[in-house]
Amino acid sequence: MSMRENALAALHARIGAALAARNPAPVVLRGETAPQRLPPGGLVVLRDGETVEETAILSPLAYAIEHRAEIEVTVAGATPAVRNALLDALLVDIAAGIASNRTLGGAVEWAAPGAPTFDDVEFEGAASARAASIPVTLFYTVAGSPLA
Repeated sequence: MSMRENALAALHARIGAALAARNPAPVVLRGETAPQRLPPGGLVVLRDGETVEETAILSPLAYAIEHRAEIEVTVAGATPAVRNALLDALLVDIAAGIASNRTLGGAVEWAAPGAPTFDDVEFEGAASARAASIPVTLFYTVAGSPLA
């Protein structure tokens, strides 16, 4: 398994663990298309994102990688206040889960969530839904090739 894949798998597991205690728990997916209906606890999708910087470190040859993944959080509720409260609670839980273990169990050197962006979205079976996208920057070092 590559370092990138290992880092993303650790982030996915961390998000799932941070949200598991919620009732109802949101569905946490990785890189999958959203289901047609929004689950009652919300939907969290981790998108693999892209590598934004590779810096060569010489002697011994290694690469410092900065990879940016996206976490998409979508919730539904009867009123804007309910939607906003649920979305805020999920965002706080995700940020707290990452902050509680910035190395994601040793998979990365550092994980840093960024500021979310918000949007209203349409979902089948939901009068209205609210979504947020959170960039998460993963920093790690790879020996030899940056593709490792």
